Amino acid sequence: MESVSAAAFDASYYQRYYFDKKTKVADPQHVERLGAFVCAYLKYLRVPVRRVLDVGCGVGLWRDIVARHFPQASFHGVEFSEYLCGRFGWERGSVVDYQAKKPFDFVICQGVLAYLNPTDLKRAMRNLGTLSKGALYVEVVAREDYERDIVDEDLTDPHLFRHRAEVYRGGLSRQFKELGGGLWLSRRCDVPTFALECAAD
Repeated sequence: MESVSAAAFDASYYQRYYFDKKTKVADPQHVERLGAFVCAYLKYLRVPVRRVLDVGCGVGLWRDIVARHFPQASFHGVEFSEYLCGRFGWERGSVVDYQAKKPFDFVICQGVLAYLNPTDLKRAMRNLGTLSKGALYVEVVAREDYERDIVDEDLTDPHLFRHRAEVYRGGLSRQFKELGGGLWLSRRCDVPTFALECAAD
């Protein structure tokens, strides 16, 4: 199967999942709590955050969060949807092959990886390792979430691939240490962590 194409992420997609109060999946209060947690943990670990990349940035929910918690940091949004790039001015690109002149201190990849087939997913996870020299936040729905009835399938996009959690962990752990809560730390980052702050390798 092919990864979901850019044409799927048109105005009607964002109307349904982001703008319509009855069907949207993005809860502003949830995003605020999530952003506060992620940014606070990065501050606790003393990860220097000067350059931030949100790859698959959507409608830009993380931009204001980053600005509040890391006012000195630059924010760069990259998006696959031509519609959103035109509306918000993001740079057009894909997590699969987006390239930057130098890596970022903090990379955000929320709700993106499940749209990729197995081949593109492997490429994307390798690319995230190239793009981040510090922290990575990943949010993605895994097959186990469906099996445990955590996912509301009436609200969730039916085009998502149902990759197992071990697929994501296996791909990311080559270049990152898992911290929990969706946070990962690049193996290139020299920030010290206690043994129990990281998942077992």
